[in-house]
Amino acid sequence: MASSRSCDMVGPPQTELPRITIDIPLQDDGDIPDTTTSITRGLSPSSLSASDTISGSPTDTINNSLEPPRTSRVASVSSGSTLFTLDSQEDALKSDPGSEADFVVENNCFSFSPGQLNKLLNPKSLAAFYALCGLRGLEKGLRTDIVSGLSVDEHGLPGTVTFNDFGTPHMNGTSRHFDSKGQSPQAFGDRIRVYGRNLLPEKKPTPLWKLMWLAYNDKILLLLTAAAVISLALGLYETFGADHPPGSSMPVDWVEGLAICVAILIVVLVGSLNDYQKERAFVRLNAKKEDRHVKAIRSGKSMMISVHDVLVGDVLHLEPGDMIPADGIFIDGHNVKCDESSATGESDQLKKTGGEDVVVLIERGHTISGDMDPFIISGSKVLEGVGTYLVTSVGPNSSYGKILMAMRQDLEATPLQVKLDGLTGAIAKLGSSAATLLFVVLLIRFFANLSGSHLTGAAKASQFMDILIVAITVIVVAVPEGLPLAVTLALAFATTRLVKLNNLVRVLKSCETMGNATTICSDKTGTLTQNKMTVVAGTFGDLSFDDKNNRGHERQSTIFAQDLSTELKRTIVEITAGDAFVGSKTKTALLDFARNVLAMGPLSEERSTAQVVELMPLIPLANLPNGSYRYLVKGASEILLGYSSDLWMKDRIQPLTQPERERIEAVIESYAKQCLRTISLIFKDFPQWPPKGAESSDDPTAADFNVLLKHMIFVGVVGIQDPLRHGVTEAIAKCQGAGVTVRMVTGDNVVTAMAIAKDCGIYTDGVVIEGPVFRTLTESQMIEMLPRIQVVARSSPEDKRILVTRLRQLCEVVAVTGDGTNDGPALKAADIGFSMGIAGTEVAKEASAIILMDDNFASILTALMWGRAVNDAVRKFLQFQITVNITAVILTFVSSVASTEMKSVLTAVQLLWINLIMDTLAALALATDPPTEEILNRKPSKRTAPLISIIMWKMVIGQAIFQLTVTLILHFGGPTFLGYPDDELRSVVFNTFVWMQIFNEFNNRRLDNKFNVFTGLHRNWFFIVITCIMVGGQVAISFVGGVAFSIVRINGTQWAICIVAAMLSMPWAVLIRCFPDAWFAAIAGFVGKPVVSVYRVLSRFMGWVRRLIPRKNKKQGDETFDNTEDGSEFVDYRVDPKSQDLEKGLA
Repeated sequence: MASSRSCDMVGPPQTELPRITIDIPLQDDGDIPDTTTSITRGLSPSSLSASDTISGSPTDTINNSLEPPRTSRVASVSSGSTLFTLDSQEDALKSDPGSEADFVVENNCFSFSPGQLNKLLNPKSLAAFYALCGLRGLEKGLRTDIVSGLSVDEHGLPGTVTFNDFGTPHMNGTSRHFDSKGQSPQAFGDRIRVYGRNLLPEKKPTPLWKLMWLAYNDKILLLLTAAAVISLALGLYETFGADHPPGSSMPVDWVEGLAICVAILIVVLVGSLNDYQKERAFVRLNAKKEDRHVKAIRSGKSMMISVHDVLVGDVLHLEPGDMIPADGIFIDGHNVKCDESSATGESDQLKKTGGEDVVVLIERGHTISGDMDPFIISGSKVLEGVGTYLVTSVGPNSSYGKILMAMRQDLEATPLQVKLDGLTGAIAKLGSSAATLLFVVLLIRFFANLSGSHLTGAAKASQFMDILIVAITVIVVAVPEGLPLAVTLALAFATTRLVKLNNLVRVLKSCETMGNATTICSDKTGTLTQNKMTVVAGTFGDLSFDDKNNRGHERQSTIFAQDLSTELKRTIVEITAGDAFVGSKTKTALLDFARNVLAMGPLSEERSTAQVVELMPLIPLANLPNGSYRYLVKGASEILLGYSSDLWMKDRIQPLTQPERERIEAVIESYAKQCLRTISLIFKDFPQWPPKGAESSDDPTAADFNVLLKHMIFVGVVGIQDPLRHGVTEAIAKCQGAGVTVRMVTGDNVVTAMAIAKDCGIYTDGVVIEGPVFRTLTESQMIEMLPRIQVVARSSPEDKRILVTRLRQLCEVVAVTGDGTNDGPALKAADIGFSMGIAGTEVAKEASAIILMDDNFASILTALMWGRAVNDAVRKFLQFQITVNITAVILTFVSSVASTEMKSVLTAVQLLWINLIMDTLAALALATDPPTEEILNRKPSKRTAPLISIIMWKMVIGQAIFQLTVTLILHFGGPTFLGYPDDELRSVVFNTFVWMQIFNEFNNRRLDNKFNVFTGLHRNWFFIVITCIMVGGQVAISFVGGVAFSIVRINGTQWAICIVAAMLSMPWAVLIRCFPDAWFAAIAGFVGKPVVSVYRVLSRFMGWVRRLIPRKNKKQGDETFDNTEDGSEFVDYRVDPKSQDLEKGLA
């Protein structure tokens, strides 16, 4: 005979609560008739047990379910039902907007959907935990066992345990919910199908074609495409559509259009393949780092499994140092405390309470949430204690996974990108204007000559096409098509080298941004320090050592260890060997000291050798070979010194006199002033255990340790510190010498933060402020204090984000380091985010642009150097490119207008070699200069600094004047003083022009006014090889390229004229560098005003034309470049970024 009790929660599938229908056999005492009796009473989660089962027969019960009370007026045996009413429990399991799909699973053979389990930790919800009937309800609903875990033999699960009826699903081979279609032959197939694996869905790799399309959507490339189409069409017309005199060679003007297409293809392929490679390299690295193993219980046995194989329903072990791989509910254990700061920002250690204990507390009406925390959050860390927990959410359903998924977003443009966009537009406008002007002038001349011309109609059409080709050629020459290639190559070269130097660049163009960094906000622990507590000083009797201060007269620990007696070494080892390497950093530091300095053997051997009788925190008790007992204590220095009456010297034990006590106190004080954590070591031997008169009142076999702490023997005191990383002090000094301000942002107290900041050179005479004070500063106080802030102590992640945002509002280019999940906002807000490759969380890495693979600040200096090298490479090439473009455009314009045939001195194919091939090779050569230490001897460029400096403009204008002077003299004066035929003279002009570019490439290796352009040349084999290729290519063209390039072979004298005239560009560059910058700026300001005025008119006209053309969507690049929260701008690009850049360069 049976009756039933039930916990029936009614509602729609996505909000309803579980109904537990359990058969309870009733005792036949004669008072109950032999029929099925309906007994209804409230059922709380704590009344569930592992032995409860469900009957699937519909005749076992007669509608004997009971809804939990909706109001407090309904009687209930569970006070938890009144603490969490039905409405509050239903609300706790309601789906959030946008997450409805997580609550609906087809053919679900479990009681809960992923969405319902997510509500346990979104945020921590005791109401949801109670609504799911606690730990026992989860155990049954997930068809697992909290003791033996999942079965290794689980494949497809027969039957279906619905939300309203969960328990053991297989009863007598019949189940009203049995559905064989849900079974899967795969191991844990149904569990994986419903809840997924502990893997984030792969971030959809951007297809190569899309990367190519994104790379192609560049202003320069789009303009080049238009030029290529027109040039190719005209070239094909000239070749196949026009009539040619008998015996004349077939024109090859179409080569120009084809070559432009090849250039576009090269740029697109290089850029897209680089992004493609970097994206996959990061995925591989990330997968490799995260593929760790955890200890799980399956089929009652503990085993190591991959973190990716963790499933919902698994029972995992918790041990000190573990990183939690998935969300879950704590089952039981001993003193488990977790650090959830990286996941929630909560800095306190959180003690966990077993799930069943929490249910009991709820039903007793307990309301202090701090005592009822069974929730294990993925991404947090176990600090101490051991235990087990039940996994409830994995992969993207876990709280950690949700944060990672939310961090996937695009980044904004870098400063160099914005400046290059402006410069590209400016050059395009000027080139188009020059081409338009040339076309108009030549067209007027063409129409003026039509009346008296005796040419045929086809010849006139061909002449018109020649005019159009010249105009298009000017556009092709004016547009710096090598610029995007130079930027891409420089970034690719730098990022490839940086990977070998422990910098994984996730965002390709963040490398150049780092070169402009003006301030670095660095963490302390793990970045400036080793994140490993180490014994750096110690005093034992009359012996001492100091590994911290390197003033030259300190005794090092290695020499100190040689002077210790064997017995003293043994005692120190005994005091420290009771600790494990995993756990307290203080204990680990002592163990490292014993192993590395005192030559302690393997820890397992030491522990097996020492007969430990009793063990308490920091207080082991060892049984000595002579039968006595040694009471070993380590702890707070001043307190233990007060318990001591004797002192162990090198070869004896002597009374601890007052002078000796004062000496040791002075040592402790000196260590404390250096911000060292001081630990004293004391001991005492007893003939029996427990000592007579010291028995514990609770346990006669144990001792009362408080009674024993007197007349102890003082062994020594050690100073423990998290030491600075090797090379950090030097790296910070170099950063400061390079004009980069380094600030420390740490959660430590002010005293510790200042001590570390002084040691590494960050703190000089600036401001040290605490986070709680910093965040309360007014706007004016913030602006006044920010430039002087050097240390922010006791800071929160929000403080770091505010600091970064405010610094950027002051036009600083900010780099930030971070390792925790809560550092994500600051890393995103910064110009360059550095995450830690070893200690960093996945959220931090996703939010960062560069990953420090060794977690070392010195690697940031490396990124700074290479970032500046990238900026320099782009500027070097830009200086070279603009010189070529100005010279070629003016030369083409002047020679075309002056020619009676309206033909340029340089043909389209010749200009193609000069403008395209030479620029591409120059990009390769100038983009591969590695950085030198000299690169840190200058201040960083401000965000609003012009792309082209005064010194660069001086070199560009100076070289353009020289090249134009030489080529125009050769072209117009050559027939007079050289007497060469026209075809030979044109060949000499072409050859001279090319050689001037080759020699000018050397001049452009420097961006300052120093003379030595060969510095570091022997280290750059790329430059040497590419220069040889350029020279070889020009020689080959001169000898075998006559037809295609419209030239003839020249003799030795003519070669000498070309090379000597071109070589003069190098001493001319020295004269240019000697010319005072201030004088040039004044001249440029006067002469450049008409140019700027004309440009402004053209810019406004082009803007008016653009406004007449309707556009569907406004691109982000056309909006104000605003990186601040309050709308303050660094540069208002709505006015016209191009004109500003041009005016700044000429100012």
